[in-house]
Amino acid sequence: MKKIILFLLISSFSFAQNANRKFESYKVVQNTLEIKTSDGQYFIKPYSDKIVETTFLPIGEKLNSNSHAVVLTPAKADFKVKQTQNEITYSSNGITVSVIKSPFQISYLYKNKPLISEKNGYVRRENSSKEQPKETLEFNLDGTEALYGAGARALGMNRRGNRLELYNQADYGYGTHSKKMNFSIPLVMSSKIYAVHFDNGAIGYLDLDSKKDNSLVYETISGRKTYQVIAGDSWVDLTSNYTGFTGRQPLVPRWVLGNFSSRFGYHTQEEVTKTIDKYIKDEIPVDAIILDLYWFGKTVQGTMGNLDWDKENFSDPKKMITDLNNKGVKTVLITEPFILTTSSKWQEAVDKKVLATDNAGNPFKYDFYFGNTGLVDVFKPEGKTWFWNIYKDLINQGVGGWWGDLGEPEVFPSAAFTAQGKADEVHNIYGHTWAKMIHEGYKNDFPNVRPFILMRAGYSGSQSYGMIPWSGDVSRSWEGLQSQPEIALQMGMQGMAYMHSDLGGFAGDYFDNELYVRWLQYGVFQPVYRPHAQEDVPSEPVYKDILTKARAKKQIELRYQMLPYNYTLAFENNKEGLPLMRPLFFDEPTNVKLLNSCDSYLWGNDFLVTPITKAGVTNTTVYFPKSNNWYDFYTGVKHEGGATGNVAVSADNILVFVRGGAFIPMIKTIQNTTKYSLANFDLHFYFDEKATSSTGKLYNDDGQTPNAFEKGAYEILNFSSNSTAKVITLKMNTTVGKSFTSTDKNVTLLVHNISAKPTKVTLNGANVEFKMNANTLEIPVVLKKGLDNEIKIQL
Repeated sequence: MKKIILFLLISSFSFAQNANRKFESYKVVQNTLEIKTSDGQYFIKPYSDKIVETTFLPIGEKLNSNSHAVVLTPAKADFKVKQTQNEITYSSNGITVSVIKSPFQISYLYKNKPLISEKNGYVRRENSSKEQPKETLEFNLDGTEALYGAGARALGMNRRGNRLELYNQADYGYGTHSKKMNFSIPLVMSSKIYAVHFDNGAIGYLDLDSKKDNSLVYETISGRKTYQVIAGDSWVDLTSNYTGFTGRQPLVPRWVLGNFSSRFGYHTQEEVTKTIDKYIKDEIPVDAIILDLYWFGKTVQGTMGNLDWDKENFSDPKKMITDLNNKGVKTVLITEPFILTTSSKWQEAVDKKVLATDNAGNPFKYDFYFGNTGLVDVFKPEGKTWFWNIYKDLINQGVGGWWGDLGEPEVFPSAAFTAQGKADEVHNIYGHTWAKMIHEGYKNDFPNVRPFILMRAGYSGSQSYGMIPWSGDVSRSWEGLQSQPEIALQMGMQGMAYMHSDLGGFAGDYFDNELYVRWLQYGVFQPVYRPHAQEDVPSEPVYKDILTKARAKKQIELRYQMLPYNYTLAFENNKEGLPLMRPLFFDEPTNVKLLNSCDSYLWGNDFLVTPITKAGVTNTTVYFPKSNNWYDFYTGVKHEGGATGNVAVSADNILVFVRGGAFIPMIKTIQNTTKYSLANFDLHFYFDEKATSSTGKLYNDDGQTPNAFEKGAYEILNFSSNSTAKVITLKMNTTVGKSFTSTDKNVTLLVHNISAKPTKVTLNGANVEFKMNANTLEIPVVLKKGLDNEIKIQL
């Protein structure tokens, strides 16, 4: 890739560009404010009263309205234009765009609070004849705001002060620091609770005030000069607005929240069968097995692109998959977009013209680690059809999900061409477009299946195609573990709520059972539970020593017990775009001490989690958000909100606390999600005198039908609490979709933190028997469909 020269703010040329930009006229056309200047036109288009898009079109260029990220249709927002002698305002009840005529400048406000403003706006700078011109958009920042975004990086939560390349690229064996990773997103989020999204897929840079002059600069080689400013009333509102704009994650199939068996890799059909049988024998829950590249070749090098079974080592794959399905285990296959010249599909790919080309139109061939290769042109209709038909044939054999690897693409020389442009223009949207191809293929050919699409590279809005991202080839080390919460939290804020890591770590032969167990403990409270590693040290708990296996088993069992809570989080993400993992500043946005914090985080709304990411830790400090009191998930010990405490650490679990007033639905351990049922479940209520009222819910459907909620094929169990000094009142009822058959449920209600035996407990006015176990009250409740239940606890 050619280097892009950093935009020099002191350049007289840059100031001349802005100084020469003169306001000429304006008009409103179909709710878009069009401003004519001396060097081009601005198009300012509202999407809602919280989202506005600005495009600059230089003189001589044609308007390109094609966005790879935006899915929202502009609403007919009530924006009004006002003009004074030197200012035009285009405003709604939310966002206001202020245009100063001389000197020309555009500023953005939300509910009269300044958000951000253009500094020099759009600038084009010609470089030497050997380098492409550089285009920049430059903005003013205030001196205090923390900045987040730019995709997957390991830099510290507040990324201000960094100049970050927008170029998807693997970072093999990274640890605590990684400035450039597989997933670039041209998005900046501010602690002032707004975001700026640069709607252009070409490679470039995001400069987050690296010169410490309060500047934000987006730099690119070509493409749209379009950005959106997105505002919010809270962090939850901002992330919801952004994901509403770029697309919401489809609800995952329930089995995706279970345990995966995965390694690099399973060499034979017999090895696959043996591994799953060990899980079943050891009664360790498992829902899927992932086959790395040996399914299509005996060797790592020279076979990529075969994309068909190696029949010597997988003699009857259809039977293998059928047998696994009968055991409740899905088969997931790795695929890559590289077709090696030594692969069985090379000539077919050449003949059908499905590969990226050179400037003469011939297949572009180049060498990388796996061999001499071409790359499938997923932007070309013929390439998409050819590639999808391979997936379609394997799905018809019973394959349950897909792992799309190396989709940055890992190596993609700048000299290559695709149907949508040069390599550098489409590099960052390659994985995004690949995921879209699979997503749309399922929608057309398998409309009753929720896809599983695991990929490590994508772009803004990749969540709308169901992409499940992971954090790449992380070092199998404590340093590798330490970076994972930050990566997942940042990506969740940016829409990619299922960002997760290879549990246990991937790269290297470092052997440490304490590290392995701590990583799996963290895995319970992050989006996808998928241990994975190189072959040197097995990733599967069934191949560990007795003690390590037992500890890992307890974590996997807890993961399954939490399925009702976790599936409800997945539903909330699908409907509202909320991250599963959330930074503590979501709870306390004005607490400046939390703006760079990722040592602890929220799992959904109701769990506070502090992973243990260093060896030999026996105690650590934890900050408890001030909104509630918090209760140790394992011991029940109470911690006051708004305080920092030193907490003892057990080898058996990481630190997990439950928000006072929370409802936590749980089930008993099951072998896999085919056994999932809410016919009997536990509902934990964490009574807290500080939380006098609270609500909760539990979402349920069949776990596999696409758009079940929209089809009315669902039920939602609603919970609420109100408490006084003498009475706790709990209510339960069920909302049932028009196409769902609900059944009665036996609920064991467990009310925690009851200091003395109640004098009386009633259910719908009638006395009921109850049990006391230490400080926990146990009440049996039959939740009948369509009926409300009211439990009163007399203290």
